[in-house]
Amino acid sequence: MSGIIGSNLNIKGSGLVAKLGTDGQVLTSSGAGVAAAFEDVAGGLTWQSVVTGSTLSAVAGNGYWIDTTSNACTITLPASASNGDEIMFVDYDRTWGTNNIEIDSNGLNYQGADDTEEVKYSTDAQNILIVYSDATKGWIPLLDKTVADVPTKGNSQGIFGYGTTGSYVSMTNIVSNAGVVATDVTGVGTARETLAACEYGGDKAIFGYGDTGSMSSLTNLVSNAGVVATDTTGVGTARRALAACSYGSDKGIFGYGLDGSTLESVTNLVSNAGVVATDTTGVGTARRHLAACEYGDDKGIFGYGTTGSNVSMTNLVSNAGVVATDVTGVGTARHNLAACTYAYDKGIFGYGDTGSVTAISNLVSNSGVVATDTTGVGSARAGPGATQYGGDKGIFGYGYTSTYVSMSNLVSNAGVVATDVSGVGTARMSVGACSFN
Repeated sequence: MSGIIGSNLNIKGSGLVAKLGTDGQVLTSSGAGVAAAFEDVAGGLTWQSVVTGSTLSAVAGNGYWIDTTSNACTITLPASASNGDEIMFVDYDRTWGTNNIEIDSNGLNYQGADDTEEVKYSTDAQNILIVYSDATKGWIPLLDKTVADVPTKGNSQGIFGYGTTGSYVSMTNIVSNAGVVATDVTGVGTARETLAACEYGGDKAIFGYGDTGSMSSLTNLVSNAGVVATDTTGVGTARRALAACSYGSDKGIFGYGLDGSTLESVTNLVSNAGVVATDTTGVGTARRHLAACEYGDDKGIFGYGTTGSNVSMTNLVSNAGVVATDVTGVGTARHNLAACTYAYDKGIFGYGDTGSVTAISNLVSNSGVVATDTTGVGSARAGPGATQYGGDKGIFGYGYTSTYVSMSNLVSNAGVVATDVSGVGTARMSVGACSFN
């Protein structure tokens, strides 16, 4: 039992007149506005700390954030109430659809029904404002509304692309918002390996550079539907074994790599329209086969790689795309690894070649601090790709163990790497990967 009693409800007060439909939607309004009215109501409540327990004894005049992530919650209302008493309950983590709340009206009526009736709310993102009327109707929901829209910060889907099976390829594999890798999509653009990829424009992506049999600087844009475009003429120093990440929330940067004979530290910025800029003078140690990811919601980090010897230093990227000097390395020096964002504002480096293949990972905090090694999970390998998916999670995929592989490993929004998921699509290594929305 839930919802607004009656066909329509009129609210008056403070110069405001509003009519609500049975679902709580505003039908007509005048005066200061309905939003202001509800703001006044909610603002008049005393908001309590987040409730995570399985029971709650509610007090009139309070607002409660109810977090049912781990369990359902039974809410007992006051045993006595007066006309106009108000209590509000809000789905704190959008989980009432999984674990509901149940209201015990504690001897009083609820919408005219006695307390033997079962009252449950089981819709994600629901907000319930109840007001006591009288002994006949008892508690009545003044507001029973679901907030359908949720702000998005991270892209929901990912894409692995290009690489080598022993021969250069250009096929791609989409990653769903649940972390499921799809079968091969026919390749578009020049087949190549050891390229890089990153997001731009908030919801699109770009593959760039790589080895086609010679060094390349061409790029391929990816739409926000995951469609890869034909080649765009290259800009900047042609090279392979570089890395890329996003910065500034809607722009990207390619950096480092090998131009065929010389290790590079040059970078190339990508605008929020996907346009690649000419070379920016390199900062930090020139190297190849490194990885990069975003952190802190709008900044980036390049890390690890080889100068001929494996290294573990990192270089932070500001939200204006400026690369900083070397930060002393943390964790096992290695190359041919991958990195991606998780939890919206953190990152993870994982896998790679230390002289032998490894599965260790290193978390990156939202301030760009790299943590010591986390014991490897899943098949040790070199040359995988990694991308964000589902907004706040990540995935490592493909690579080389002693043979080309296509398995993947999901990364939770707490940065925990999961065991191998059976591979989908063409087994290969030296892929690029990035997210799109």
